[in-house]
Amino acid sequence: MSSDTDLIKLYSARILALAADMPAAERLAAPDVSAKRRSPLCGSAVTVDLALNDGVVSGYGQDVKACALGQAAASVVGSAIVGCTSDQIRRARDELKAMLKSDGPIPTAPFDGLEVLIPARDYKNRHASIMLALDAACDALDETQASQNA
Repeated sequence: MSSDTDLIKLYSARILALAADMPAAERLAAPDVSAKRRSPLCGSAVTVDLALNDGVVSGYGQDVKACALGQAAASVVGSAIVGCTSDQIRRARDELKAMLKSDGPIPTAPFDGLEVLIPARDYKNRHASIMLALDAACDALDETQASQNA
């Protein structure tokens, strides 16, 4: 069982600041694609909107209903995702998952701000919420790719 001190470390001032000052916190008026992800364990949910220009994210909006950890992750994603390719976003998702689940290194730039979530490694019940923004963004990219291949 975790002590109160461990929880205080988990919800650091930096995580709470990221959660409180989230960029791209409004949905886009006319996105190219949208996707929603929900964590059944805790009920956290994130909806993302992407505007794409030649395979590069040119606009991003999000509606985040998550715990502080999920909000902090969405905050980092919201500040880093514009200008990224689908490969960079998928790599960030995979790197974040590895960082949380198998003590992998922090995600590469521009998503390296996700290192703030290293203390959450020991809280497996929080991982799904932390992954929501990148999972939803990848779902949106998959939908775009599927429609292009159809």
